[in-house]
Amino acid sequence: MNRLLNIILFTFLLIAFTDCDDTVVQEVDNRTIPDSNVSFSKNISPIFELKCNSCHGNGKTEAGLNLTSPAYFVDGIIVVPGEPDNSVLVWTIEWKAGFPSMPPPDYSVPLTSEQIRGVKTWITEGAKDN
Repeated sequence: MNRLLNIILFTFLLIAFTDCDDTVVQEVDNRTIPDSNVSFSKNISPIFELKCNSCHGNGKTEAGLNLTSPAYFVDGIIVVPGEPDNSVLVWTIEWKAGFPSMPPPDYSVPLTSEQIRGVKTWITEGAKDN
């Protein structure tokens, strides 16, 4: 059962993350994210807006994934509140083997280690829509 679920999930993610338009995405790599009290609207949304939402927001939801609001993706699979290491979103932005790399390497600049840390902290703190 787990193997089947993993295959289905991998297939969904592969489709979701491999068909993005080739547009220029501005970098937000110089922003510092706080060590605690990470805000979706102040800290995470700007990263997604510039590196993800050309495919997963702003009227485009490749494979049904919309990253403009936690209400659309904090679902216990893509993001598991309090559990970044069990969240598919983290696996993809960390470019974990066996999962599609997001953003795709030939499309955009990957998230910085600071941005990944910020996303993981936000998830650890409950992935709130704040």
